[in-house]
Amino acid sequence: MQGLFGIITPSGLHFERHHQGWHDVDPSKHRLMINGLVRTNAVFTMDDLMRLPSVSRIHFIECGANTGMEWGNVAVPTVQYSHGMLSCSEFTGVPLKEILDMCGADYGKGRYVLAEGADGSSMTRTIPMELIESGEVFVAYGMNGEMLRPENGYPLRLVVPGVQGVSWVKWLRRIEVGDKPWATKDEAVHYIDLMPDGLHRQYTSVQECKSVITTPSGGQLLLDKGFYNISGMAWSGRGRITRVDVSTDGGINWREARLETPVLSKAVTRFNIGWVWDGKPAILQSRAVDETGHVQPSYGQLRKVRGTRSIYHNNAIQSWKVVESGEVSNVQVL
Repeated sequence: MQGLFGIITPSGLHFERHHQGWHDVDPSKHRLMINGLVRTNAVFTMDDLMRLPSVSRIHFIECGANTGMEWGNVAVPTVQYSHGMLSCSEFTGVPLKEILDMCGADYGKGRYVLAEGADGSSMTRTIPMELIESGEVFVAYGMNGEMLRPENGYPLRLVVPGVQGVSWVKWLRRIEVGDKPWATKDEAVHYIDLMPDGLHRQYTSVQECKSVITTPSGGQLLLDKGFYNISGMAWSGRGRITRVDVSTDGGINWREARLETPVLSKAVTRFNIGWVWDGKPAILQSRAVDETGHVQPSYGQLRKVRGTRSIYHNNAIQSWKVVESGEVSNVQVL
């Protein structure tokens, strides 16, 4: 992450998360089944899908466990380890609502869909129908101008903007329309939030407003005093980023950073701000705000609500400490 520019992640550097390895699919034999609360069950080939009108949209995808190791204390040294399960790409495919319309989906009773993958784990996830009715969810076969790569779901994956990556089911083979959540293994037992009182919070899939400074960041070295460009990424699963503030003194004072275009909904936004380092210790932080008004919390604020024993959905402010030698390291500021 610290070596990237702009907002697009090159396909070869896209993060990978698999539940039983990636699956080698012959596209000529791959099928997408639509069943459940629909008028007509249907099976689509890849040729069928690629003949339909397509859309191309830029969105981020983030694993729900991104930054998960940092819940209780500093655990990893660099931004690649702390925030690296995040990518932003241009995806191309067919809106799922268009496919469901062709099959006569019952939008009155059918308020959820089940997405199923063809990998070894048969990954299955419940998606609320209102996300699909918005037109944002689509069945993708392309990424960054080329076909999906095998490790990213070739030949077909679901794109669910703003929602944790596990719901972007890869090697997609079936969509079932139903009247209630399925409570599958990976949403009833995994990808849940352990709250301070011991209860598990389920179906918290939206990735909240978050940002991180990628340079200077942990493991890097400032060679001398003087001017530096502080740069990073901000994103929110609830819409556009509207503001990013940057602090160089551990959150005592904040300055508004420049948001570089394009600023897109549910996509990474690049921010930059100038800083003159005087050679003294500093703590660098970024704090994002999205169009819903959500402000990225500090670790102290987040832990008051979520505790320290969780794994998923950590969107706390990241801090990088700069010492007199110019070395940058990971620290936590409450």
